[in-house]
Order: sequence, then structure tokens, then C-alpha cells
Amino acid sequence: MKLRPSRILRELRAGQNSTVLKLNLGDPRIVELAGLSGASAVWLCNEHVPNDWLNLEHQVRAAKLYDMDTIVRVNKGGYSEYVKPFECDATGIMVPHVTSADEARNVVDMVRCQPLGHKALDAGNMDGLFCQVPLADYAHHCNTEKFIILQIESPEALEVVEEIAAVPGFDMLLFGAGDFSHRIGKLGQATHPEVVAARKRVAAAALKHGKYPAVASLYGQKEEVLAEGTRVFTLGADVIELGNAFKKLVGDFGGSAAASGSDSIYKSK
Repeated sequence: MKLRPSRILRELRAGQNSTVLKLNLGDPRIVELAGLSGASAVWLCNEHVPNDWLNLEHQVRAAKLYDMDTIVRVNKGGYSEYVKPFECDATGIMVPHVTSADEARNVVDMVRCQPLGHKALDAGNMDGLFCQVPLADYAHHCNTEKFIILQIESPEALEVVEEIAAVPGFDMLLFGAGDFSHRIGKLGQATHPEVVAARKRVAAAALKHGKYPAVASLYGQKEEVLAEGTRVFTLGADVIELGNAFKKLVGDFGGSAAASGSDSIYKSK
């Protein structure tokens, strides 16, 4: 029996870009629809979305039908919140609002095996094929085919982003333009020069320390973001695309212009 390798890590190691679709809706069939699009991964949210662990496992299983990775944004702070997504066989976790190198080290220590961390072992779940693989293989897989994303979303985090990026054992830094713009009094202004400068600083820090930069949305700046070295791109969200499609259908039928799209932080255009 063989544990599933990460598609995103495979793409990044081959010098390719990876695409992610953000899903707020909990139906595993939405995950399958995302898989049919050819996306590298889906971003599932346990921070802002009412989901449960069993349904999350069904979503992960649906993604694997299409060789699609699953990234679970966790509730910040708790050991179980960080470990359980991996035990559901999610490929990666995203930890929001990281503000210090100590926080980064604690996350790594909780979810990596020796020599990177001190993860508590229970291979009796899907990520260990229910104890049907050797424990050494399971531990190696945890360290090489599962990934950790840390979100930089505040001025406080930006001030120490180089220290955070230098922590060994995690894989990506994702700049959160939505929360960052809010924190600096520029709500929703993801292309404001101050927000763009912060994004560039996060990407530069990640690259300097061997981490991959990632973004939560393109905001119409694809070429600029590519030039910064970003390799992992969230292209949009199910609720935004579905909402815009519904508005267009109703607007077209009524003979009036479709309602304008949302200015959501996930908007890609």
C-alpha cells in the first residue's frame, strides 16, 4: 500500500504553478465539481465555515478522486485543530493570523514528526491507511508530502515576517490582503500601494528562506504576482462564482444588466 503524494508539492518541485479554488459550501459534490475543472487543490475552511470533521473527511475523499490536494484553513490555536485535518488525510493546513516566529515553531512542532517536530502519532486514520503501512513510512510521509501554510495578515506580522520565514519545517507563506487592508484602514483595497508593498515583502521573505509564496486572490494582478515569485494561486470562491452566475441568469431574463459582482476578498478579476 502506498500513501498519496501531494500534487501541489509535485508541481512546485517541477517548477510549475499550482491553482487553488476556495470552497465555502460543504457539499462534497462541490469538491468533485472543482476536481473536474483541473484545479490542483481546494481550500476548505474550518475558520469561518460551519463544517464538521466527518464531512471534512468526505470532502477530502472527494478531492482524491481527481488527484486534487486539500488545504484546510484551521481554527487558530489548538493542537487538535491542527492535527485532525491531517488525520482526515488533508494534504495541507493553513494557519491564519500568524504573528511571530514562536507561533510558527509551535505549529511545526505539533504537526511534524522527528526530526522536525514532535507530532503525536496515531496512524489509525486515513492519513496512515488505518495502520496498514509501516510507521516509519507514515512519519516520513508526514514530513515530506504534507505541507504547512502560514498566513501573514497584519502589520504586526509583517514587521517580523523575515523571522517567521526563517523558521524551518513549514512550506508556504500566504499573504492575506483582505485582513491586512482592513487592519491598516484600507478595507477591501487589495491593490492599494501599501498593501501591494506588504505582499511583495512577504513574497521576498518566503523566497529568501526557501519557502513558497502564495496568494489568496489575484485581484487582476496576475503578471505582477508571478514576477514576485508566487507559485500558488487561489483563483476564486464557490459562493462568489455561483452568486454572480445566479445574478446574471436573473438579470438576463429580466432584460436588465446583471448585478455587479461582489468586492469579496476572494474576487480574482
